[in-house]
Amino acid sequence: MALGGTSILIGCLALVDSQSALNASLRGVAVWWEVLFPALFPFFVLSELLLGFGIVHFAGTLLDPFMRPLFRLPGVGGFIVAMGFVSGYPIGARLTSRLMEQNLVSRDEGERLVAMTTTSDPIFLIGAVCIGFFGSLQAAPVLAAAHYSGALLIGAASRFGKSAAQATEHPATSASAPGVNRFRAAIVAMHRARLADGRPLGILLQQALQSSLALMVIVGGLVVFFSATLELLVKSGILSLFKDTVAQLLDLARLSPNLSSAFVDGTFEVTLGAKAAAADTGIPLTDRVAAAAFVLSWAGLSVHAQVAGLMSGTTWRYGLFARARLIHGFLAMLLVYLLWPIFYPKAGSDPSAAFLPEWAAAKPAWASAFAEGAGLHSVWTVAAYLPLLFAAVLSSIVALGALAIGVRRFLRGSGKTRA
Repeated sequence: MALGGTSILIGCLALVDSQSALNASLRGVAVWWEVLFPALFPFFVLSELLLGFGIVHFAGTLLDPFMRPLFRLPGVGGFIVAMGFVSGYPIGARLTSRLMEQNLVSRDEGERLVAMTTTSDPIFLIGAVCIGFFGSLQAAPVLAAAHYSGALLIGAASRFGKSAAQATEHPATSASAPGVNRFRAAIVAMHRARLADGRPLGILLQQALQSSLALMVIVGGLVVFFSATLELLVKSGILSLFKDTVAQLLDLARLSPNLSSAFVDGTFEVTLGAKAAAADTGIPLTDRVAAAAFVLSWAGLSVHAQVAGLMSGTTWRYGLFARARLIHGFLAMLLVYLLWPIFYPKAGSDPSAAFLPEWAAAKPAWASAFAEGAGLHSVWTVAAYLPLLFAAVLSSIVALGALAIGVRRFLRGSGKTRA
């Protein structure tokens, strides 16, 4: 009844103010065509090809001993984490849904993977938010560290759940027997996955393009719908009570009530919320970055709907995902305030260029190019940066996993010594 009533209300508002609905829809189409389509479509196609060629199974076998002590997830989860962090939402949900359909991850593991990998991509975070909205790189290191660290902490904390502790290993990604070369086992797993798929390259590429185009149409429709919905709700004044309530809560938390627009807009759409967070330069930079961190981590109902659509063919539950996004948002805000004095120890709450290190105060050439519409969106720059980011995430997983294995062995040895 609530969903039906909301649909009727939005439909009535669109009839009363059709011009605003049309303008907002056109802006949504422009965002989809100019930003989302070129950013997401290649990754949708690539994810289908990687699954078809068995690359995911190869990476899963290699990463299995590092992912289990860290997140109690199979090794394929490490590949999804790397892809999700590099390519942004909703690529993690797309890969996870495919693995759940192939029974490579259980429902609990899939839910925790989606909760951890629904993150912004670095290009959007640094280029659009920090450079485009904030106008400098001051916010980039703290915002990135808070956002991605919060996601990893969500994943690490979820391993202690009851259902996670009872999770069983999957044959396709479980650890190989002692004495067996892991790289060779990964090659065997990739070969078996390729044989099981069986599609020739031409058919695999054709089906990957078809399914990716269908998904992009769904993503575009959701973006247009939420863009028009938010515009209609704002113009009608229905969101005024929500905005006033958020302003009062911010005032109680000793934050500027003017940040309420960022939280209200960010509830529906991440780009609008991040832009509103950076808009008022009279608010201390730390508070604006914290608001942007919440918006990026919550991701907006538009991204929630995209994730729900991608996961609709599985037994995934939205309630747990929404709770994880909310926790991630508040955790990212807290991390901004904790990390700010570490990155800018002499700057206080609102650093100026005089206190910033040279790399943060200066705007490099690629940043100016991005502001003019080129830079990170160019083919060559993306081709250069994304593999490095992907390798960096995988290296971090291996390093943290090795550390977790070492700690586990040390604790076991200490227990035997005491005994």
